[in-house]
Amino acid sequence: MLGDDAELTAALRAAQDGSESAFRTVYRAVHPRLLGYVRTLVGDHDAEDVASEAWLQIARDLERFDGDADRFRGWAARIARNRALDHIRMRGRRPAIGGDETELAGRPAECDTAGEAMEALATDSTLSLIARLPQDQAEAVVLRVVVGLDAKSAAETLGKRPGAVRTAAHRGLKRLAELLACDPESGGGLDALPPQREPRGRAVTSASVTHTRARTQKDM
Repeated sequence: MLGDDAELTAALRAAQDGSESAFRTVYRAVHPRLLGYVRTLVGDHDAEDVASEAWLQIARDLERFDGDADRFRGWAARIARNRALDHIRMRGRRPAIGGDETELAGRPAECDTAGEAMEALATDSTLSLIARLPQDQAEAVVLRVVVGLDAKSAAETLGKRPGAVRTAAHRGLKRLAELLACDPESGGGLDALPPQREPRGRAVTSASVTHTRARTQKDM
């Protein structure tokens, strides 16, 4: 392990030993992309609340977690997905964001490279476009590209085979390229993914996340 993953793994170990500053480091590294994943499942309005519920469970169960940074991202994504699915079941359906993606079937994209689509995934407008994909494609794209999971970890999160996740991600990226080409608000601009250590979104409250050592999100 090199670079950020090694640092995140070290922070995880320290957080499991009770370091609040290390837990804040873990939160800051993982939260922005985890929130992006939750947004594709429940929409913008409920994403912060669902993500907070996920972090409550992450903080509570962290001492029992066993693995490195990559395994932690997959573990956190599974927790977030379960919380999101619980939320969707209570509400009754997945949020409808944007139009019907079937309108693009068979339409050639002006920019059809997956690489360009991947570079744009961090922007708010592109996350909204991802939410217009079929759910299996949206989740595969966000887990592989935004959260940064490999196919095996993404498959474990979704309860599918790695090959199925790779296929869904490929189809989702192709469809996303079509959406980007057709979306006037994108302006053709493809912004790079933000570094993991710069969280986005609102500040969380001190009561949002607790742990046996009285961790809070207030200082994260």
